[in-house]
Amino acid sequence: MFMRVLVRASLSLALSLVGAGSALCQAGSPAGPVPVDRLRARRAALLDRLGEGIAVLSSAQLKSIEGDYPQDSDYRENNDFFYLTGLEAPGGLLVLVARKAGPDQTFLYLPARDTLREKWTGPRLGPGAEATRLTGVADVRPVDRGAAEIPDLILGSRSPARAGALYLSERFGGGSDLLQDLTFRWGRQRGARTRDLDEQIGRLRLVKDGDELSRLRRAIGITAEALQETMRAAKPGIWEYQLEALVEYAFRRSGAERVGFPTIVASGPNAVTLHYDTNRRQIQPGDLVVQDVGAEFGYYTADVTRTIPISGRFTPRQRALYQLVLTTQQAAIDSVRPGTSIAALNRIARDFMRQHSGDLCGPDTCVPYFVHGLSHWLGMDVHDAGPMGIRLEPGMVLTVEPGIYLASENLGIRIEDDVLVTAAGGEVLSRAVPRTAEEIERIMEHQLP
Repeated sequence: MFMRVLVRASLSLALSLVGAGSALCQAGSPAGPVPVDRLRARRAALLDRLGEGIAVLSSAQLKSIEGDYPQDSDYRENNDFFYLTGLEAPGGLLVLVARKAGPDQTFLYLPARDTLREKWTGPRLGPGAEATRLTGVADVRPVDRGAAEIPDLILGSRSPARAGALYLSERFGGGSDLLQDLTFRWGRQRGARTRDLDEQIGRLRLVKDGDELSRLRRAIGITAEALQETMRAAKPGIWEYQLEALVEYAFRRSGAERVGFPTIVASGPNAVTLHYDTNRRQIQPGDLVVQDVGAEFGYYTADVTRTIPISGRFTPRQRALYQLVLTTQQAAIDSVRPGTSIAALNRIARDFMRQHSGDLCGPDTCVPYFVHGLSHWLGMDVHDAGPMGIRLEPGMVLTVEPGIYLASENLGIRIEDDVLVTAAGGEVLSRAVPRTAEEIERIMEHQLP
């Protein structure tokens, strides 16, 4: 019974991996390759966290141009796989063997090159010296060996690790039959459940290394340039999708390979819908426009929001509400430092808004209209991996984004910046984007009579 399941799983994995195409490095990317010493350090840190056991991680799968309607490309790598290998490798597998005593091991499985397929796709990276040079993984094997070797490595008598633990990612990818077989047999033979690999890698990804911060700074810089362009171009009568087009053109012109999330250009009544991204309304005189946008550069994304008056100047009421959101945000940014937490910053922001609301939102404070959390982690994902409840450390990057949403007035205001935790406090990485009411009105002076 077990042997038939294993054979079926192995065949399924082999066929899915061969069909996915050959492996890619990030050739031609404006961000360039990830330095090999960084990749080695990340894998070593993960192996150290695992203690003793085996981790299996797969790359992403190609999308079907006919069936999935990909709009950027038919492939974006699994973040964790890219984080550990620096490759874009459909059909790839990474296996990490951690030991408490004795040397750790790393195996990278890549599809062999296919000259016929490469007539359509261009040259691809396969197993060999070039893959080792790019990743720092010494043992790179053809993926068709993986279907047989990985179950035997983990479950068979030749396993180089003692019982340890088996770590699998929920984003395992192309070998669901193999995943199920490994999970079932691990529980039966070892008497234990598999463990969550995503959680282990997520904790590592929270603290950015130098290469990650370089990519993230560039993503944020591109986003800053795009937002300033839209402030200069915005005027009554323009359509939300036209501002979206300006944003995304500026992204691609500067080397961003895709958006980090769907671009939000929300005017008037749309601004009270937090994740509105239809972008189909014509913007009317007097509207506020919330632009929540982020360029992705080298697999790292920005997330910056600005609220602008389409007519070039805030009304007195808009300005008073905007100033409350801005000073609330500044109170939270001023409180960013190692040792505090996102929960503590959230309390600080809400306490500040409560104390300074006056009668702007009626007899109650404006806090009930601040309907979302203050912060989230930022990195390879716009809501990046990692537990929310831990203490801040230098190298972490988070957003700070208070808001007020008054549906009865068709008015929404959100201000969001990306903040790096440093030993001294917080560095606002998105500070180049005009943020005060005066700065925004100054850059939009073309609207004024």
